[in-house]
Amino acid sequence: MSVSLDGYALRLHDVAAVADDAAPVSLAPAARARMQQSRGIVEALAAKGEAVYGVTTGFGKLSDIAIPAERLAQLQLNLVRSHAAGVGPRLEERFVRAMMLLRANCLAKGFSGARPELVELLCAMLNARLWPDVPEQGSVGASGDLAPLAHLALALVGEGMLNHPGGRGEAKAVLAQYGLAPVALGPKEGLALINGTQAHSAIAALAVLEARRIWETAHTAGAMTLEALLGTPTAFDARIHDVRGQRGQQESARRFLGLLEGSEIRESHRSDDPRVQDAYGLRCMPQVHGPVLQAIEFAESLIAPELNAATDNPLVFDDGTMLSGGNFHGQAAAMALDVLAIAMTNLAVMSERRTDRLTHPDLNEGLPPFLTPTAGVSSGFMMAQVTAAALTSECKVLAHPASVDTIPTDGSKEDVVPMAMGAALKLRRILHNVRHVLAVELMCAAQGLEYRRPLKSGPGVERVFGAVRARVPALSDDRVLGPDIESLAEGLRLGEFA
Repeated sequence: MSVSLDGYALRLHDVAAVADDAAPVSLAPAARARMQQSRGIVEALAAKGEAVYGVTTGFGKLSDIAIPAERLAQLQLNLVRSHAAGVGPRLEERFVRAMMLLRANCLAKGFSGARPELVELLCAMLNARLWPDVPEQGSVGASGDLAPLAHLALALVGEGMLNHPGGRGEAKAVLAQYGLAPVALGPKEGLALINGTQAHSAIAALAVLEARRIWETAHTAGAMTLEALLGTPTAFDARIHDVRGQRGQQESARRFLGLLEGSEIRESHRSDDPRVQDAYGLRCMPQVHGPVLQAIEFAESLIAPELNAATDNPLVFDDGTMLSGGNFHGQAAAMALDVLAIAMTNLAVMSERRTDRLTHPDLNEGLPPFLTPTAGVSSGFMMAQVTAAALTSECKVLAHPASVDTIPTDGSKEDVVPMAMGAALKLRRILHNVRHVLAVELMCAAQGLEYRRPLKSGPGVERVFGAVRARVPALSDDRVLGPDIESLAEGLRLGEFA
């Protein structure tokens, strides 16, 4: 697929297509015309010498300082250089590509007053697989993600380092290698490049999509575990969930019933099972997984509009006015990211508890201790459960909300900031952890099903069992489990078990 940027129609799946699959990107003709119109307004105001924030004045606390006409170009370049103050590890390529795409789409909307050439250079860089070094740390999410976006803007003016398929080099030289040239910034264009929410929104967009894959996999893993532990699907009866009326819970129960339908394992213990009900980790899966779905939907409702948002300050309108506001403030995405962090942590908690029941010799319904046929000589999946416990505990720490915190910046001109980038980075870590926690459960649940053979589960669970076995063989003797967990986590990221 290809993605045409017009500032209005970008979707979450478009972001993933560009970030992960290198879908080609272009500027829509109508958007180019809008950009040229708003650029004309900026140039006219700059020529008049009127006091317009960020065009003929300084920035932030320095906005009351007028800048002479002969220094307007230097003003914009200085802005980019001075704000490229990020530190820490570099963001992965996929997140930088998503950030480049979102910033290009924001400019294409036509309220930034930037020339089309800036978007066309961003598109050309994306299409050539060029991406700048962007440090993770240094943004509080208002006035936008200034530091990360400034590191991105550096590449457009030919400064900083630029990565490419063949390696890494100085931006100006790499651009020339691919037949591209840096831009010379005009009035407002430095500000247009760095003033916005696109760094944390890029992580958020990809996180929402991954959260859905994780949610779906939590059901397949849970269903496999239920079968391996000879659990009952009675608790998923639609009548139970209909009388509560929680939509997410109803959908979750429906998925479990579908996965378990036609199970020979269930029929084998239906008549002589002395248990009235299962433990909460099995019985209450819909009651926990269901609200997670609605949390994902809530997060998506706040994050999806950011893909097509005008987040500059000031904004340029077609009647010739420029208005200063606060669309760069990242509270909406920050809150969504915090909610996702809490929701995903709950999935990890449930999954780890199910893994414990699979491996615990007093709780696993006749399965061998730690799922190994030679317990004592072998430890089986003992340490796999410990790994899941460690990751789950870390998720609980990271689930503390970032969006309720603030430290005034810029001489207290920016007195309330949302810490949106911090919320994005810790959610990214939580998603990594939950993938691996579920990978451990998938590995253990598949091993548990081996001991129920020749009986088979329902077709839905059997399909996932086959997908697990395509990556990880059954355990007979102790082996190094880390690579198995990593392989299953990668399969989960790719949606193989959803």
